[in-house]
Amino acid sequence: MSKRRVQDVISPIVFEAAYSLGPHVSGEEERELPALTPVLRWKKGQKIAQKNQTVFERNCRSEDCAADLQLQGQLLLSSIDEKTPYLALGAVKNISINISISNLGDDAYDANVSFNVSRELFFINMWQKEEMGISCELLESDFLKCSVGFPFMRSKSKYEFSVIFDTSHLSGEEEVLIFIITAQSGNTERSESLHDNTLTLMVPLVHEVDTSITGIVSPTSFVYGESVAADNFIQLEDLPCHFQPLNVTLQVYNTGPSTLPGASVSISLPNRLSPGGAEMFHVQEVVVGQEKGNCSFQKNPTPCIIPQEQENIFHTIFAFFTKSGRKVLDCEKPGITCLTMHCNLSALAREESRAIDIYMLLNTEILKKDSSSVIQFMTRAKVKVDPALRVVEIANGNPEEMMVVFEALHNLEPRGYVVGWIIAISLLVGILIFLLLAVLLWKMGFFRRRYKEIIEAEKNRKENEDNWDWVQKNQ
Repeated sequence: MSKRRVQDVISPIVFEAAYSLGPHVSGEEERELPALTPVLRWKKGQKIAQKNQTVFERNCRSEDCAADLQLQGQLLLSSIDEKTPYLALGAVKNISINISISNLGDDAYDANVSFNVSRELFFINMWQKEEMGISCELLESDFLKCSVGFPFMRSKSKYEFSVIFDTSHLSGEEEVLIFIITAQSGNTERSESLHDNTLTLMVPLVHEVDTSITGIVSPTSFVYGESVAADNFIQLEDLPCHFQPLNVTLQVYNTGPSTLPGASVSISLPNRLSPGGAEMFHVQEVVVGQEKGNCSFQKNPTPCIIPQEQENIFHTIFAFFTKSGRKVLDCEKPGITCLTMHCNLSALAREESRAIDIYMLLNTEILKKDSSSVIQFMTRAKVKVDPALRVVEIANGNPEEMMVVFEALHNLEPRGYVVGWIIAISLLVGILIFLLLAVLLWKMGFFRRRYKEIIEAEKNRKENEDNWDWVQKNQ
């Protein structure tokens, strides 16, 4: 009998000896009758064998040799704060389960701990602080079994070990990662002590991302006005308005560590100079890079509107001289009417970006009626994640909001006839001012000389001087 390790110490060892008659050989003597054949007496249906068994002796304190296993466990995520309530997909490379199993009953034969896990996990290794006779075997892709204290787990003993799984291949389709851990042995165990034989550990699976958005506009500024050449602008078919083309390009980034399953981007830009004014922008197209997304916006039904005002020459001249310095149009200011666009983006992997291009036209005819010399447009964009998709933004990460600015500059050159009127009116005002000054001087007596009074005063002065000389001579 060869020596080998006994795997089953619960079932008794059975010895069995079977016997039978061998072939019967008779002599070569000639006989009238055939030779008799020996037979064995046995009951039909029974095996001609002798069986015996040896039962393993157990050291039991109770009559039924009942064990009392108690199981405790804790999940530990690698490189993550213990207070983190979730597992960030892509950020956590492995997860370990710290197991503590104790036996408060009789010696437990063939004690083992089994793990039911997700098929997306991969078993790496089992670790024990010191050699305690624990071994683990992966029986199925989602079932791991660890033998504890072979051949038996002594009464009042306690074992601690850890099993480590690779989490880098988790897809995130499951909302929660669940581990069902069960402790059992070949001994019987009373029903009132089975509650602590099973342990369920779980951790939510979350996409942890760090999204940001940047943008540029082309051109950043342009010049408009009555004297600006028409070929600097474009015209739509059968429409008299002159439009300034604008292209806003946004880039949405995901610096990870998880894949962003989806996001939305809201874009707003001021669309009216005043609350009751006409819409200035005509959005032609919004394109998402690689066709991995879609955008929606409200189209301008009347892109070409030329404001009609009953102006006279004096109103035109007054508007030219009252051009202010700068007007800032920002959707965050009260009373500003804005054009809003919404874009939904598909999944964005770690360190991946997605471009959004906005092609639109600005009606310069509306700008000409404004009293500002510089009109500044603030375009704002913000990327948002959907909490329903189990997405969490990294705290203190990159900003999810940005702003691009472009300016419309008036050339401050009046129309030709306005220049003539300004010169004529300036001359007329100059003449009026001259005449007014002349009248004021005349009223003040500047043009009236009192010659008679001056001559008589001079004559009296000379007579007084002559009299004074005669008096001096007589003395």
